[in-house]
This record gives sequence, structure tokens and C-alpha cells, in this order.
Amino acid sequence: MDDVRRWTVPGRVNLIGEHLDHNGGPTLPMAIDRAMTLKVRRRPDSVVNVWSDGRRATFDLGVAPGQVDGWAAYPAAAIWAVARAGHAVGGVDLVVESDLPAGAGLASSAALVAGTALAVLDAHGIELPRERVAAIAQSAENDGVGVPVGRMDHLAVLCARQGHALQVDHGSEPPALGHVPVTWADAGLTLVVIDTRSRHSLAESEYAARRAECAQAAEALGLTHLAQAGVDAVLRLDSEVAVQRTRHVITETARVRGAANALRAEAWPQLGAMLTASHASLRDDFEVSCPELDVAVETAVEAGALGARMTGGGFGGSAIALVEVDRVDDLRRRVEARHLDRDWPQPHVFAVRPSPAARLEP
Repeated sequence: MDDVRRWTVPGRVNLIGEHLDHNGGPTLPMAIDRAMTLKVRRRPDSVVNVWSDGRRATFDLGVAPGQVDGWAAYPAAAIWAVARAGHAVGGVDLVVESDLPAGAGLASSAALVAGTALAVLDAHGIELPRERVAAIAQSAENDGVGVPVGRMDHLAVLCARQGHALQVDHGSEPPALGHVPVTWADAGLTLVVIDTRSRHSLAESEYAARRAECAQAAEALGLTHLAQAGVDAVLRLDSEVAVQRTRHVITETARVRGAANALRAEAWPQLGAMLTASHASLRDDFEVSCPELDVAVETAVEAGALGARMTGGGFGGSAIALVEVDRVDDLRRRVEARHLDRDWPQPHVFAVRPSPAARLEP
């Protein structure tokens, strides 16, 4: 057997640009200092063993979608997608450890599939551009697991730079990437994640419904991607739902451009205002928020945050807030108290830093 190789694969926070990746628009995620560790070792046969949190799954390299259930469906899908992309790999032993909370909207599934693909390819001496690995990882989730996610998360965990946000334009293939410096720490600010520890049962079905609604609106407007719509597009739509979804995509696209400019200019109040406006649009026009996220955002702003918004697909998960470092403890106490008053699970509040993408550890 070969030596063990150890990969660190971060989670991500999407600063702004929610639900724009599948609409051909821009997004502004950053990798964070919460991560998944994958230890991989080649085997002399075609067997794949995966261990995680005391659980073990075993399958063959010829695994097909639907043959593995539960958490192990994700690494199995990654193996399948690597093979479907034409890359011959052998069996592996894979151990997965993580301090990245699952279900928090921080891209734990993307980290798992992208990390598995990257680690297995590397273990067999195959080096691909990170953008290509991201496409394989997206295929694993879309076609292997059956979750219709965009590519933003996979690009974020594979292509981000330390101290930067990753600006992604999903209107091209492959998506165009840029890196925007994040310097709010120099101004005494930090980005806080509020993991509400809530996950509503309609998350996956409503995510798919929003994608379908956006595709229908784009078709009605004669567009390939809804993010191509001009500001007058809402006047040409008959359905109120289509108007709402299109309005979110149009305004969120403008907010991403503005947020990137605010980052470069270190215009922190402007960035905060865009975060809060993004949440209002996701709550009212895209209708993917929930009471736990709304309360987290409202409480963060009341606690002095420059801005706050839900992050991730919605219907639970996490919110983020841009806040002065010395206000974090007060924000945490306020959010915890609001959740306690409503008999909701105690939220997990923690600061994150813009971190490097997936990397092989020495």
C-alpha cells in the first residue's frame, strides 16, 4: 500500500449572490477556516473504503448512482463522476474528519465531493485544473446524488485564495474567476456565521422549485440565463411569481457587482447595506428564508452589525453578519436569547476568516 496523503478542504460562506449560479449570474463566495480533512491511501484492488465519524462504507470502483445511500452517497458519486469523466483510478481507503457543521449551508457536501475527487485523482498521479475538478464534483452532486446544485460551492472550496473572496461569473463556461481582497479585519471588523441549527423539510424540494421557476422566467423572456435580464424584464412577465424571482435575480446581480466594488474600496457601511438588502430580497422576492434566519438577521442588525443576510440555499442553515470584533459577544448573547424565547435550538455563532482553497498538507 502507498503512503497516506492528507488534504484539507474548506467550507465556504457566500458573501452575496445567492441563487445566481444556476441563473448565470455573479457570486462572491469565500473559503473559510472551518474545513474537512480527507486522508487517502491507494489500494491494490478496486475496493473503496470510506470512514467518517465512526461509520464505514465499502463499495467498488464500478459503483453507480443509487447503489450507495446516506452520507456515503457523496464520496461514491465523486468516484463515479471521476470515472465518467474518463480518468482511470484504482481503489482507495479514505478517512473523512470535519469541523464543518453539516446542514449549516456552509458547503459541507461540496467539500466532501470535491475533496474526494481531488484526493483520489491525486493519489493516482492525475493532476487536473481545479476548474475541471469543480465540474466533476458538480456532476457528482447533480447526476450521482441527484441534487441540482450549481458550481459555486465547488469552485469556492477548490479555487479560493487566502485573504480574498472569489468572484465568479457563471454566465460563461467554464465560469470566469477573479479574486477580491478582503481587508475588513484591518478596520476592526469580522464576519460572523450564525448557524441556526434549523433545517426545514422543504429545503430540497423548494430549491428545485426555485430553479424551475427561474428557468421558466428565462424561457418566457427568450434568455439563456435569467441573469441576462434587463431592468425592464419584469414588465414583460405575466406571472407574479416570475416577476418576484426575476426581480431578485436582477437586483442581486447588481448587489454582487456593488459588493465587490465596496470590498475593493473598503467601503464597509456600503457592503453591510448590500448584505441586508440581499436578505430582504431572498425573504420577500425569492422566498427562501425562514423565521430562524429572519430573526438571526434582525437581531444581528439590532446588535450593531453593519449588515447581515442568510447564506446558502435557504429554509434553514446559517446567516452571516459583518460586525465589529468587540460586538461579537453581545451579538451572540442576543441571538441565543431570541432563540431560547422561541424554544428553537441554540444557535452556534462563530467568526470566520477568508481562507485558502483545498490543499495537500505536508
